[in-house]
Amino acid sequence: MTSEALQKTQLHGRHAALGARLVPFAGWEMPVQYEGVIEEHLAVRRSVGVFDVSHMGQVRTSGPEALKFLQRLTSNDVSKIEVGGAQYGLLCAEDGGVLDDLFTYRLADDVYLTVTNAGNHRADFEQFSRISADFEVELFDAAESTSMLAVQGPAARELVERLADTPLPQRMRAASGTVAGQRVLIAGTGYTGEDGVELILENESAVAIWDALIDAGAVPCGLASRDTLRTEAGFHLYGNDLDTSRNPIEAGLGWACHEQTGFVGSEAVAAARANGTDQRLMAFVMTGPGIARAGSGVVGGGTVSSGTHSPSFGYGIGMAYLPASACESGTEIEIDVRGKVRTAEVRPRPLYRKAD
Repeated sequence: MTSEALQKTQLHGRHAALGARLVPFAGWEMPVQYEGVIEEHLAVRRSVGVFDVSHMGQVRTSGPEALKFLQRLTSNDVSKIEVGGAQYGLLCAEDGGVLDDLFTYRLADDVYLTVTNAGNHRADFEQFSRISADFEVELFDAAESTSMLAVQGPAARELVERLADTPLPQRMRAASGTVAGQRVLIAGTGYTGEDGVELILENESAVAIWDALIDAGAVPCGLASRDTLRTEAGFHLYGNDLDTSRNPIEAGLGWACHEQTGFVGSEAVAAARANGTDQRLMAFVMTGPGIARAGSGVVGGGTVSSGTHSPSFGYGIGMAYLPASACESGTEIEIDVRGKVRTAEVRPRPLYRKAD
């Protein structure tokens, strides 16, 4: 895809003015870094950073059968989401393969907002539309009219509270409010392993809120530090740790699946849960030199799905699908890193936990 065909968020000009390195990502031209990956990563771990994640998609579902529809569509038990609540779930194919991972917010009794991954949004919305034909619901694709900012770090809530007109919702809760004089949905969610919020807003409000956050001291952060942060925290990246060839059980996401709801793919997921899987997703740390990257083979069986240098720890880390025999914490494994065998040790996820 040429740069002329890439979509741009409402903040593209702000990113360029800040000297961000802009790269193609999932059909968008997005900032991969500003000052540097390590600096931005540590800003989030130590203070507060802000990410433009407006490339993510949003689907609004409403109507008398909205709950029934979402129970069929997504893997988790949507009935457990209270108004003002949030829930992680999966979109699965009939064979149990993962089409996407999602966050769903319940805005009112019969109104929900689901956030999709950018590269999957079009296919996701088609799946929403196909399944909705059997239910009394209305769908609205809000991707083109909506922006999204993630404010993350131990000082994130304090910073946003100074700009907000209401107390911020707690973790896995969401509430409407005003930030920097602009109406937003404030969600206590994130993708970094730190506390913070995600702000979902109309496009017209994006520049004003971004400027206010930067002026208040938030460090602008790009996709590269978002990736190192989520890898430390053990969060999946679709296309790396999740895809249609993997089911939720082997990905360690059985907790987000409630087969009794009858979601698409539930029978296959139930079978995988009952019978076990040949491989499981595990975290690892390099015990010697080298950084394993996605696609690196594990000696004796297995594949690295995500790998990077950890700015928090100072050495290589990652996640890999490993045979059941290699999944015990402390197991030593060997990884082919660019033709050289490097040593690593299996660890439980997440590798990083925020300070209390």
